[in-house]
Amino acid sequence: MGRLFGTDGVRGVANADLTAELALGLSVAAAHVLAEAGTFEGHRPVAVVGRDPRASGEFLEAAVVAGLASAGVDVLRVGVLPTPAVAYLTGALGADLGVMLSASHNAMPDNGIKFFARGGHKLADELEDRIEQTYRAHASGEPWDRPTGAGVGRVRDYDQGFDNYVAHLIGVLPNRLDGLKVVIDGAHGAAARVSPEAFARAGAEVVTIGTEPDGLNINHECGSTHLAKLRTAVVEHGADLGVAHDGDADRCLAVDAQGNEIDGDQILAVLALAMREADALRKNTVVATVMSNLGFKLAMEREGVQLVQTAVGDRYVLEEMKANGFALGGEQSGHVIVLDHATTGDGTLTGLMLAARVAATGRPLAELAGVMERLPQVLINVRGVDKSRVGTSEELAAAVNAAERELGSTGRVLLRSSGTEPLVRVMVEAADQEQATKVAEHLAEVVRTALG
Repeated sequence: MGRLFGTDGVRGVANADLTAELALGLSVAAAHVLAEAGTFEGHRPVAVVGRDPRASGEFLEAAVVAGLASAGVDVLRVGVLPTPAVAYLTGALGADLGVMLSASHNAMPDNGIKFFARGGHKLADELEDRIEQTYRAHASGEPWDRPTGAGVGRVRDYDQGFDNYVAHLIGVLPNRLDGLKVVIDGAHGAAARVSPEAFARAGAEVVTIGTEPDGLNINHECGSTHLAKLRTAVVEHGADLGVAHDGDADRCLAVDAQGNEIDGDQILAVLALAMREADALRKNTVVATVMSNLGFKLAMEREGVQLVQTAVGDRYVLEEMKANGFALGGEQSGHVIVLDHATTGDGTLTGLMLAARVAATGRPLAELAGVMERLPQVLINVRGVDKSRVGTSEELAAAVNAAERELGSTGRVLLRSSGTEPLVRVMVEAADQEQATKVAEHLAEVVRTALG
């Protein structure tokens, strides 16, 4: 049996892979592991639990809350809020644990569980491993040590979470957004209320799409993975920019006034220069992953900003930032971490800061994002293969080496197994689109042959 925890918690098809029993068991295991680690010592433990609007989140939330309370943890249930809101509230309320139920950008049938440690930071790999080991031991019959009487956890709704989080976002903005018109695509997800409210309170004129979640329509042809409707709306409404979130709103992509996509690399480039100007870019360094476009690297070199690259996954970006005191990092997918104001990627905060830069400079977003030129990049997701053999297949290694020789210094290849989905990602950059497409398609076929 493979590891339950991926790069972003535990995910799977709700009520098939991710069942109520699994959610309850992992929650009890998390409570026991953190207690053994001394996190709860000297006080009664408290957890913050939130979710995105997926229908399955309703029963999974009930299972998580039951598991935590049965293990003696008091629960503050904050309802539908973004992942970064749960992380923020975990820290702001002094809670010992945060739990978010979401599968982020995945389709509605999926769901996931993500744990946050005290302070709102993601759990270390070592703690996740211990939680999984503890869960498996008890799932096979080992009895739990269960509190009784007054020792069981108490559960209450924390209705102030929405306003507290929005106030936090407004409080950290460098300037207001008066005079800007912004279209927000909430992906029918966790930011459907939060993001429009925050932009409006910051002074922007707000137009909304994708802000009517019904439990079934999250990420469906909307949000950061489907930008067509946002592009159209920005142009139709004559907006200055558009902002798109994913289901749990820990990421943000943007659209300029002409309807062109502004990806996470471009957003990072704009914010890096803005923060350097404000003397907030510590050590003059930005952190990104190996998936970042080569054009981003070249732009940062030209602008005199140091770039540190990590493995794919915002958790690894965050680990690098925390270890070395960096202030800004993120991914091409739109996960952007501004560590002075958030402990994880925060799509609403990212969108606000990007809009604030447009308002402060008076320059169009397209001009600001023009600091970097995106080199042609092709990404192919190959499903139905054994992703565990990516690093051991000699046939695949030979094909990658041949592709790298062909591309030379004008491009690169990145081939890896997804940490959140059952697939292998093939990414190729080249000097021109035709070459990038040809090489990527060839490697994708080799993946199917070698790992199928």
